[in-house]
Amino acid sequence: MYRSAVRQIAKLVAVLALVSVTTFLLLETIPGDRLASVLPEGASPEMRAAAEERFGLNGSLAERFTAWLGGALQGDLGRSMHSQVPVTESILERLPVTLELAMSSILLALLIAIPVGVYSGYRPGGIVDRIATFLCSITLSIPSFLLGVLLVFVFAVTLSALPVTGWTPLSEGLVPHLRSLVLPVVTLAAVETVGFIRLLRNDMVATLQQDFVLSARARGLSTPRILLVHALRPSAFSLLTVMGVSLGRLIGGTVIVETLFSLPGLGTLVITAITGRDFLLVQGIVLVVAVAYVLLNALVDLTYPLLDPRVRTS
Repeated sequence: MYRSAVRQIAKLVAVLALVSVTTFLLLETIPGDRLASVLPEGASPEMRAAAEERFGLNGSLAERFTAWLGGALQGDLGRSMHSQVPVTESILERLPVTLELAMSSILLALLIAIPVGVYSGYRPGGIVDRIATFLCSITLSIPSFLLGVLLVFVFAVTLSALPVTGWTPLSEGLVPHLRSLVLPVVTLAAVETVGFIRLLRNDMVATLQQDFVLSARARGLSTPRILLVHALRPSAFSLLTVMGVSLGRLIGGTVIVETLFSLPGLGTLVITAITGRDFLLVQGIVLVVAVAYVLLNALVDLTYPLLDPRVRTS
């Protein structure tokens, strides 16, 4: 376990180093004048030189990368080219909204997918399995943005049960906060639920044919105990992997849903930064999302031995 953890950490450091280099070079290769959005037309060379120094755009490529990486390691990602607010401060202000949205969506998807997937794997071809397959096919055929629009039309416009758009902080009350969270969470969780159900169902079907499950049945163990204690853990490997990937993807990929529901998260922040050509803000957001994605997948790898002792032995 110790050697495995050391190897995982070493790979993690290497990947994070590659991510930092890629993130920096990605925006360095964008054509055009990076100061065009902050300098007036006909700006003097002195004004341009001062702006380059203020935003850390002067010096050679290696010097800029060294200065940027050194600041990033200390939590300093520079300042927004428009608002002059520190990039780290802007990200930390918006990150809780995106994290809550992504984690709530994953949690809702798991709460639905685990019982449905387990029972569908236990009774393949049964009524629950057929209904789940039918609903999953319908859900997959509807894009997330269209599903969000349909939910808004039904529950916000027609029934007036939920707010159409907007975000209510938790400080203003639990119920208003949850009401503003329902529609975007359901919109994101729908597609994730479909993938989780299909994955867990297929793995459960295969696991229930294994010898250790047949032995548990021969010993007279109850069906719920066999399903939840003996079969669910080894069937959850693929689910855990996809869950980590989905959570990382949702942290960086809630742009459409956040824009649709006017949520003050990282998605709307990156759209604002891109349209305003705020390169330093885009660079900081990309780095934070990439690092979060890598760390989540590393955490998933480290949890495999907890699910199956055979992984610890190997």
